Amino acid sequence: QVQLQESGPGLVKPSQTLSLTCTVSGGSITTNYYYWSWIRQPPGKGLEWMGAILSSGSTYYSPSLKSRTSISRDTSKNQFTLQLSSVTPEDTARYYCAVAGSDYDLVLRLFGSWGQGTQVTVSS
Repeated sequence: QVQLQESGPGLVKPSQTLSLTCTVSGGSITTNYYYWSWIRQPPGKGLEWMGAILSSGSTYYSPSLKSRTSISRDTSKNQFTLQLSSVTPEDTARYYCAVAGSDYDLVLRLFGSWGQGTQVTVSS
């Protein structure tokens, strides 16, 4: 069973870059066809898929966030990282990392494993 754990600062100032890391255990981030994703949920709103990094290292982003989002990975640590630039208070949310087992699952937003999430607040 793959387990994911998010880590990073809980408070970020406006205009700065939010950076979160997801540490994976029980599986490898280089496993074929897996899509390692970042998802967020603002207060009182639904889940928003932000982007993913494939086992090959290819990345995919939500069009609405593409200009500000970067996802990378460190295979030696079995981690992948989210960076969201130029944050505003509207980026306040609970951020989750999750994994989809195929492109089909990704399209349907079927994630087999989730981290517990980490709350990030954007405020001066």
